[in-house]
Amino acid sequence: MALNISKELAALERMALADLRAKYAEVFGEGTSSRHRQFLIRRIAWRLQANEEGDLSERARQRAKELAAHADVRLTAPQEKALGSGTEAEARVATIELSPDDRLPMPGAIITRRYKGRLLEVRVLPHGFEYEGEIYRTLSAVAGKVTGTHWNGYHFFRLLKKGPVHGSRKDD
Repeated sequence: MALNISKELAALERMALADLRAKYAEVFGEGTSSRHRQFLIRRIAWRLQANEEGDLSERARQRAKELAAHADVRLTAPQEKALGSGTEAEARVATIELSPDDRLPMPGAIITRRYKGRLLEVRVLPHGFEYEGEIYRTLSAVAGKVTGTHWNGYHFFRLLKKGPVHGSRKDD
């Protein structure tokens, strides 16, 4: 029975990741650590086609050996992953990192500042700041983006040791 690669590809595209991994193990005779859907689909399709139509010709194998002889090759094998309890999905423990700087609010908070008639809103993230859909590593980077010049982010957003200053200060 001839392989219909179009039907096989369509069937692979509809498979869940776990099914693709099982199909990979079936076709290659060994498991995979990959969770990349497109990679698995392409590799499985290649193997199915190679099984059906035959592998590389002897001439192609010889040429591949010649090319490999001149390529940089890894000299040490990759280290084995430590085996856990035997289950594929193991529980992971996440820790919450609190900012060492007490001037900065908790992640999720929004820092606001009125600047040249505009209300600026910056969301505090666990590792950075979001302003107008872009992520910045520091408040100084956000202040630089807004003003076009270098600013200390804590000063620009008026985040002082005692908390934000609330005064009747005019817009800058």
